[in-house]
Amino acid sequence: MTQPLISLRGVGREFPAGEGTIAVLQNVDLDIAAGEMVAIIGPSGSGKSTLMNILGCLDRPSSGEYRVSDRLTSTLDPDELAELRREHFGFIFQRYHLLSELSALGNTEIPAIYSGLSSATRRKRATDMLVRLGMGERLQHRPGQLSGGQQQRVSIARALMNGAEIILADEPTGALDQKTGEEMLKILEELNAEGHTVIIVTHDLSIAKRARRIIEISDGKIVADRPNIPTVSSAPPQTSAQDEPLAGRKGNMFRIAFDRFGEAFKMALLSMNAHRLRTFLTMLGIIIGIASVVAVVALGAGSQQMILANISQLGTNTLEIFPGKDFGDVRSGKVQTLVLSDAEALARQPFSAGVTPTVSTSRTLRIGSIEATALVNGVGVDFFAVRNVVLDRGRFFDADSVSNMAQEVVIDDTTRKTLFPNAEDDPLGQIILIGKVPSIIVGVSKPQTSGFGGSGNLNVYLPYTTVQTRFTGDQTLRSILLRVNDNTDTKLAEEAATNFLLERHGTKDFFTFNTDDIRKTITATTETMTLLVAAIAVISLVVGGIGVMNIMLVSVSERVQEIGVRMAVGARRSDILQQFLTEAVLVCIVGGILGVATALSIGAAFSFFTSSVSFIYSIPSIVWAFVISTMIGIIFGFLPARSASMLDPVVALTRG
Repeated sequence: MTQPLISLRGVGREFPAGEGTIAVLQNVDLDIAAGEMVAIIGPSGSGKSTLMNILGCLDRPSSGEYRVSDRLTSTLDPDELAELRREHFGFIFQRYHLLSELSALGNTEIPAIYSGLSSATRRKRATDMLVRLGMGERLQHRPGQLSGGQQQRVSIARALMNGAEIILADEPTGALDQKTGEEMLKILEELNAEGHTVIIVTHDLSIAKRARRIIEISDGKIVADRPNIPTVSSAPPQTSAQDEPLAGRKGNMFRIAFDRFGEAFKMALLSMNAHRLRTFLTMLGIIIGIASVVAVVALGAGSQQMILANISQLGTNTLEIFPGKDFGDVRSGKVQTLVLSDAEALARQPFSAGVTPTVSTSRTLRIGSIEATALVNGVGVDFFAVRNVVLDRGRFFDADSVSNMAQEVVIDDTTRKTLFPNAEDDPLGQIILIGKVPSIIVGVSKPQTSGFGGSGNLNVYLPYTTVQTRFTGDQTLRSILLRVNDNTDTKLAEEAATNFLLERHGTKDFFTFNTDDIRKTITATTETMTLLVAAIAVISLVVGGIGVMNIMLVSVSERVQEIGVRMAVGARRSDILQQFLTEAVLVCIVGGILGVATALSIGAAFSFFTSSVSFIYSIPSIVWAFVISTMIGIIFGFLPARSASMLDPVVALTRG
């Protein structure tokens, strides 16, 4: 005896109803041989649609056995059932169930994508199918541009795409007019004549009479199963389907995976384009978060650079040694032990790159009728290099000037503007009175932005020997300014200088001021603030990710029918998961690109209005922005994507 293609034994199907269950199918026994054309007929609610869903492996029986080509379906996992639908079944639905974003050709190709057929082969096969069904001039038309009969032809072409042995037609003429319905029935008869097993589910007896066998179902039970002589004659069935074999279906695994990803990517783009406003609003949280992270990091780097540049004007790697125990020590003026020999001894130490003694006092400057109070700084030759003082014009005094206690003075830019308000006046060579001491101006320094509020004071610089002999009459020093060489850590140099002076003085009657401490403190502060604001921006990214998850969950609920159709034509759960996950990741990546562009625009706008602080963008921060946006898509897109992939095909089709 020939093994039947389809065999059901004792099949029942129950559904929950309140606290109990309701039996839709009861103890169904049915065999269908290859090449038959069978009509399942019954009134609404008789269970015929449930039976068709079980036959097409869209649903599972609650009891009994169902075999396809002697394979017991109850032992198959979801992906194996998808393979069975993909390789053996073709579905023709009453409402067509075409995907609105795809053309007729694209809809027809879907089953072949999941079966691994190459792009060129499936495109040719889909085209041939549609031409054969009279759709040659409608290949690129979308469902909304097709009539009902044309949509049903596309549905038939899709059902035949993988060379289905079994065609399941659920009320195939239900949404068609009489003439178009007649054409559809003729196509089904032709397909049966070519060897396809055709199963039609209908409530219309006139349609059922076109089949060679009529199975009547009522209240979930088969009440009649009889042969039939069709009212319209057709050619006798062949032994097997005559469609061209799907050569290359089991092709290169990499190519198959690439094609599946390509389909997921294309559908993601189509979905995003179809709902542009919703997509943009979904991206908005990601855009704001990424823009904030990139811009804050860039602003933090720019601020750090500005602050460090300001500190460098004070003199990088410098130590300043003062008499007394600390700033504000009232007895510091009485400490007489910080003298020139200390400076000379420190200059000979291996960590020293330059040493200058400093003394200071305050005097009134006079030239003509102009008077102003200024800080008189007595310094050594190395002072200007240690403090990074830059000449605007003239020269600095030299070692001979120090030795000869020359009355040569270098004035800063603020002093120049005060004493010489006319910009055309050249101060070089001019004699000014500093207190009662006439001095010749030999140089003018450029403005220094110290960053600590000192730029508004008037400062003049003379050799320290001149200040000691002509102004203070005291050989002690206000401070010793020491520049640490580049090979020595300033902290270690500070410890070494402290130990050295302790040995010389026998007691700690001095204290040190390390400019590198300021740099480190401010750098750490700006880094902390940057990190804090970036953390706030990351929170906005998380909020944006939650928004992506919510919108994707909404998208899943709106596209249940699409999910059901894809599963019906053979999509695996992993295919559905990949499609929705790809969409979520793509939304976040595009949002990341727009976020980076927004951050760059903010920097450009900021530099247009102010030049005091610049945005310094780093490639790592931009790369991390993309990584973060991608991870958000994966993390927050996974739950909706998994929810979509876990849908039951029959539930998805019913809800759709």
